Amino acid sequence: MGAFIWRPTIDYEDLVSRDKASLDIFWLRDESLEDAENLPALALILQEIMEDLEGALAQLREMAGDLGG
Repeated sequence: MGAFIWRPTIDYEDLVSRDKASLDIFWLRDESLEDAENLPALALILQEIMEDLEGALAQLREMAGDLGG
């Protein structure tokens, strides 16, 4: 598989002139977690985050290997 380089196809002026060109980033509120007492233990949250990061790192290493890096 060859390297893929993304290049924007629309310049900035075209993008901001469009009707719905908002680039604002916002957080979606999870209504099920409004009560702090219903949150999982911090250690569990941290463990899940670390597992996700380790999985992502493994995927990146595999991609680098495929690219000969």
